[in-house]
Amino acid sequence: MTNPKSPATLHLSVENQTLEGVAQVPGSKSITNRALLLAALSKGETTLSGCLVSHDTLLMAEALRQFGVEVSEVHPESVTVKSDGTLKPPAEPIFVGNAGTTARFLTAAACLADGTTVIDGDEDMQRRPIQPLITALNELGFAAESATGCPPVTVTGGAKEIAAKVGVDAGLSTQYISALMMMAPKLANGLRIELKNAGALDGAGYLDVTTRIMAEFGVNVAEEGAGWNVPNGAYASPTYAVEPDYSACTYFWAADALSAKTITIGNSKEGETAQPDAKALDVIRMFPNMPAIVDGSQMQDAVPTLAVLAAFNETPVRFVGLKNLRVKECDRVEALREGLVRINANLATVDGDDLLVNGSPYLVSDAPTTQIRTFNDHRIAMCFALAAIRLDGIIIENPDCVQKTFPNYWDEMAKVGMVSELTD
Repeated sequence: MTNPKSPATLHLSVENQTLEGVAQVPGSKSITNRALLLAALSKGETTLSGCLVSHDTLLMAEALRQFGVEVSEVHPESVTVKSDGTLKPPAEPIFVGNAGTTARFLTAAACLADGTTVIDGDEDMQRRPIQPLITALNELGFAAESATGCPPVTVTGGAKEIAAKVGVDAGLSTQYISALMMMAPKLANGLRIELKNAGALDGAGYLDVTTRIMAEFGVNVAEEGAGWNVPNGAYASPTYAVEPDYSACTYFWAADALSAKTITIGNSKEGETAQPDAKALDVIRMFPNMPAIVDGSQMQDAVPTLAVLAAFNETPVRFVGLKNLRVKECDRVEALREGLVRINANLATVDGDDLLVNGSPYLVSDAPTTQIRTFNDHRIAMCFALAAIRLDGIIIENPDCVQKTFPNYWDEMAKVGMVSELTD
């Protein structure tokens, strides 16, 4: 696992272990990208509000423009999407950076375009698996291929004799299922999606997010047995409001737990969301007596936050259900272990896919400064900033990687009292 050269580092400090005030979180990346795609597949004009404006969502918007959809400038107050409900083959390859949702959702959606689409990404994206989705699309009757099982992917879509049922191996990501669900109403007979690997799905809550948004756009998915029935139908929603990002909320919930004073979030509504990471609040409220075992399989993006919080817990915490974290923007299990042991050599170990954090409320760093490698992963950068509440000398490499999902993260941390010094 490599760490791209960092153009800058950010030295963080917090006076008297105290943050205080009100923070605002952006719109959900997961919901913004789903809403943009469903608006593009709707006939007519859709107005979206509350959208996240970030690297990933800008890539989705630009990709949809390449498919012939009119998408206005992405702005949190309003985004207008105009479409005839179809996608046109793009003239050039679509670049998705390291945006997993964009890559996987558009690989399936590209089957609806009558022609060939190439979807490619950066070096990190080219290591992220997509073969199970490719296999499912070929079994349906489309033509999709990748030399490596990762992007770049070439998809040939259009009118074909398409099967009405498909099995998918979603062991690596539920995004494969969401991708199939969202394109399925455009198929003449709809689609029955079945699991090839029956059993518990890591990140299953994101399927609830997908089906809820689809319902608001007029298509109801029925869960039946080990699968889902998606009817043929037309998407339409003249307006849609994107929820705040509860993955982003975890940083401020944990900051409040670590701070000597109180931090609140001005625009979240706990208990009114299907976003899986909202479940992390129950664990955070238990600090400094977090459970001995935390299952991260159903709140995957919250695990980095919880792991750094666990560094200051009264007792050790073992994080389990982490296998899918190894194929995120980086290998997050290893990135978390490395960052924690850079703080203190005895702080963390990895056992298979489990992460054991040997926390202590009296934790001290091994050195006056600790430089955290982010591996260009926004969640690694944001979670390790929390360590600066209790420890001096935390330095974050490549702090701009937060542009992926939370561009003003450092500004919001500054609002509640975190001091940051940028150095070249």
